[in-house]
Amino acid sequence: MLRRALVTLVYLAPCFGKVYEDVSQLPGLSYDFVVVGGGTAGNVVENRLTENPDFTVLVLEAGVSNEGVIDSIVPFFVTNLLQPNIYEWNYTTVPQPGLNGRNVGNPRAHILGGCSTHNEMGYTRGSADDYDRFAAVTGDPGWSWDRLLPYFFKNEKWTPPVDQHDTRGQYNPAVHSTNGIDSVSLSGSNWPIFSRHIIEATKQLPNDWSFNLDMNSGKPLGLGWIQTTIGGGMRSSSATSYLGPEFIHRKNLHVLLHAQVSKLADASRANGKLSFGGVQFLQGGKFFTGKAANEIILSAGSVGTPGILMHSGIGDQAALTALKTPTLLDLPSVGQNATDQPSVGLGWTVNSTQTLDSISQNSTRFDEAFAEWNRSHTGPFSAIGTTHMAWLRLAPEELGSNGFTDQSAGPDSPHIEPGGFGAPPGSHSIAVWIVVLNPLSRGSVTINSSDPFESPVIDVGFLQSNIDVFTGREAIKKVLNFFKAPIWRDYIIAPIVDVENLTDDALDQFIRNSASAAFHLVGTAAMSAKGARYGVVDSDLRVKGVSRLRIIDASVFPFVPSSHTQAGTYAIAERGADLVKKAWA
Repeated sequence: MLRRALVTLVYLAPCFGKVYEDVSQLPGLSYDFVVVGGGTAGNVVENRLTENPDFTVLVLEAGVSNEGVIDSIVPFFVTNLLQPNIYEWNYTTVPQPGLNGRNVGNPRAHILGGCSTHNEMGYTRGSADDYDRFAAVTGDPGWSWDRLLPYFFKNEKWTPPVDQHDTRGQYNPAVHSTNGIDSVSLSGSNWPIFSRHIIEATKQLPNDWSFNLDMNSGKPLGLGWIQTTIGGGMRSSSATSYLGPEFIHRKNLHVLLHAQVSKLADASRANGKLSFGGVQFLQGGKFFTGKAANEIILSAGSVGTPGILMHSGIGDQAALTALKTPTLLDLPSVGQNATDQPSVGLGWTVNSTQTLDSISQNSTRFDEAFAEWNRSHTGPFSAIGTTHMAWLRLAPEELGSNGFTDQSAGPDSPHIEPGGFGAPPGSHSIAVWIVVLNPLSRGSVTINSSDPFESPVIDVGFLQSNIDVFTGREAIKKVLNFFKAPIWRDYIIAPIVDVENLTDDALDQFIRNSASAAFHLVGTAAMSAKGARYGVVDSDLRVKGVSRLRIIDASVFPFVPSSHTQAGTYAIAERGADLVKKAWA
């Protein structure tokens, strides 16, 4: 992508009156609640708790402010955030045997708003089956689709696309809310020729690629128009929405940046349960302790949360002992069950100039598009460059005849996501990213040092199970068939990488040699039923065996949903906040 032109921005970042850069600016260090992590979930929790003026909340965020970060504000610039930079932790996994020894990037946000500030903004809830499985595994009907849907609505503020185009036939208003906080919208910019081809292909291949009016209805199967967390041509994150001007000035809410938590502090025991009175954090080379009279809430994400637990003495006793870390609670599931979705890309050169290349490789057009965004937040920079995604299942006989059982949550749940239908820079081309949604493979997030500031060990376990490779291979075949629809005959020139004539074994090697992460890591502090001998939190999100300590972030997902994880994380955080408020009402 071209370097952005020096254009004076019309956009003015909101004034964050209660976001502090230095601990000395805080009125004190004793609060009712301490929330660790000002990310996607953490900002929901702090917003909802401070609706009660009697609750005081301190938020400890290790990262920097999102204010004025243009790569986060402008949707088109998202790819600049998904590479090494100061706004993320710059983690990579350990070498993955399933990827022929390669390691892959695992972006985790180091900025207020967390991954909602630097993700690709896809808004996909998943299937009703996904959340009904959550309810079944935890024994708590509150995690079912029907009971969580009000929380999806509580989060979502449906917003017309910035170009004000006619959205009839592109979504179903009945399954959306206009009363929430976080903006969700259809793309405000698209490529007309490509979009017409996509929709026409669903008419020509209705049995395999049916059109789905709205993938967020709980029944996502089919191909439809992408929905993203964009409002008014700008990214909507938990920092810009839940910490917006109408909320951040609450007197009982204080957010401290550059505050990296090392461990839970002030351990004690009462009635046979472990408890902590505060959180130790580092800022400016000095340690401080934020004290919590009611509860500590970990919202540090699927990497940060298990790391804090282990450095606090909560985890597998044998592993902690080997690191000379005293064990306060033997909880072997901490850091286990790590689940991410492997992804493979395909591309084709096309007989069209309606592609991202017409902007990204043309300095004049790039500057014009940026100037348009500065004037009105409209045009190509108001969107992410992709307009459609699809959700497909493999047939039962495809799985059964190969000796596999269905890993999805139910009959309305997809196995694969051919998503990101769009155009990569570098040539006039189109691309599709294929995601294996229900991987059987599992990994872990662990520590290899007693130093809490050393990088964790991230093992996503990609493609260890044959079914994951099989699913990826069959997904590629389905996408190849999609582009054989008659509508594409004069549009597609040639594949960028020709995989059509590869044998199954060669296709498997292509997957292992090219797969990367979808950046949807979950499960490292998973929910389970109360009394279960596995899992990290009970269904009320309280850490097993610990009082006054909860986890509210994507690490509590027992399974990765058949979707992107942003929307589900928001819903879990909304319900989690209600559970906390109810406990202290």
